[in-house]
Amino acid sequence: MSGQPYDTDFVVIGSGFGGSVSALRLAEQGYRVVVLEQGRHWPPHELPHDNWQWRRWLWRPGLGWRGFFALRLLRHVVVLHGNAVGGGSITYANTLLVPPDDVWRHGSWAGLDDWARVMPAHYARASQMLGVTTNRRLAAADERLGAMARLAGVGDSWQPTRVAVFFGDDHDLSGDRDYPDPYFGGEGPARRSCTGCGGCMVGCREGAKNTLDRNYLHLAQRRGATLYAETEVVRIVPLPRPDGGPAPDGRHGYAVHALEHRDGRRRARVWRARAVVCAAGSLGTQALLMAARQRGDLPHLSPTLGQHVRTNAESLIGIRWPGCAEDLSRGVAIGSKIQLDPHTTIEATRYPAGSDAMALLSTVMAPGDGRLAWATALARGLLTAPRATWRLLRPKGWARESMILLCMQTLDGTLTLRWQRPWWAPWRHVLRSHGAPLPHHIPAATAFARAAAAATGGVPMASLPQVLFHIPMTAHCLGGAVMATDATRGACDAWQRAFGQRNLWLVDGSVIGANLGVNPSLTITALAERAMTAVPPPALATWDGVGTPIAAH
Repeated sequence: MSGQPYDTDFVVIGSGFGGSVSALRLAEQGYRVVVLEQGRHWPPHELPHDNWQWRRWLWRPGLGWRGFFALRLLRHVVVLHGNAVGGGSITYANTLLVPPDDVWRHGSWAGLDDWARVMPAHYARASQMLGVTTNRRLAAADERLGAMARLAGVGDSWQPTRVAVFFGDDHDLSGDRDYPDPYFGGEGPARRSCTGCGGCMVGCREGAKNTLDRNYLHLAQRRGATLYAETEVVRIVPLPRPDGGPAPDGRHGYAVHALEHRDGRRRARVWRARAVVCAAGSLGTQALLMAARQRGDLPHLSPTLGQHVRTNAESLIGIRWPGCAEDLSRGVAIGSKIQLDPHTTIEATRYPAGSDAMALLSTVMAPGDGRLAWATALARGLLTAPRATWRLLRPKGWARESMILLCMQTLDGTLTLRWQRPWWAPWRHVLRSHGAPLPHHIPAATAFARAAAAATGGVPMASLPQVLFHIPMTAHCLGGAVMATDATRGACDAWQRAFGQRNLWLVDGSVIGANLGVNPSLTITALAERAMTAVPPPALATWDGVGTPIAAH
């Protein structure tokens, strides 16, 4: 391999929970690492004050909006996800939970390892790196969730969430005191204490949220990894043999083609790497790999790519109390949770005061299911109680008066994504969903919201996509390139090495093999930690002929 010119050993595509872990652990081994991220870096003081600042909050590059929060409308689901240095950690609700052991016994990854035995150590390491602790900013919405749980007979299941937040001293709510790095012996940045403003999902302006640019990515860069922000990867092409002959399986590495976006201009760049870690998120990884297979760049990828896509069986509903005296926006984004039944988790979720834009996606929950029932309920309200109905529907005050109920289940349900030309834009390919419709609501959670609203004087809410189109919303799109025993069942093996291609790892939510029933970020991080333990140091790595560098386990 001495004749092959390389710019780096590894290119890591994406800087989220899989990419940031990979970057750090590879750099620690002594590899040369380049991280490419299509989103921008967001210092705390540059984050938007509220989610009405759409150009700074939303990711719609076609409109010139290069924020960090994206909504992707598919036929079967609306997906919410992040785009930034630090991936979804900039906009997620920083809730880090371990799923029940039962999830490892189902789905495509069942039997690939003794998961219940090996994963606790990786969860522990991920939790330490992310600064996971028990929420100490319980507020009015959390108290209400506890009261609702007692009414439903599951009061004992209520508990504060485990979150990636720095709380400082017990009574420090000011957010104006710097604390020396409390996690990495002084190698990390200073922190400030959480003020309980509720702004986690609009970006933490206090510097209390343990986003990936403050731990994994920060340390990776200190160890030599190079990060390129606002750099969109558009193509992954296997490099030829030293004699110029083709090597489509990637045994001689890859050319990673990207577009750098700077000041409204685009510049093409290419990195030649021995290996690639694809960590662009479930949708991003599927799109990149499907496009590569369709062009013939990566012809040996598994035919199952795009299958087994899951939504964590989620439903986003809520309750609004128009005119309530309490400020329900206070606390951390997800402050507490309950277990409604063995399969269903409900979390109290909020946006900060003034961030009322999500009201545009919510509406009154009708007594029955369906568009007619909703239209009838809405018309009745406008005719018989127009003032009260208007107060319910108007965006102003929505964050202060509402509690979002994030409902997740471990029950299975999948769809398939394909790389196709849509009829409305036949000049380009996009991800399109196929398969049977997913459940657009969770009956047990809907009944819980209605009963709780009736008992507390609130009004239950549903999402507009759920009501108008019978499709759910999810912040946790999983799968599409799942782990499995072989290429006929999934896209990668138990160590997240792509089937059919050498020197290519898949390290993000696309590999998840079952619905977790809890927020998946900690699991993605722990799986990435596990995958990187199997990469040997550079002196022991074999890149061609034998295959992907891999340590015995």
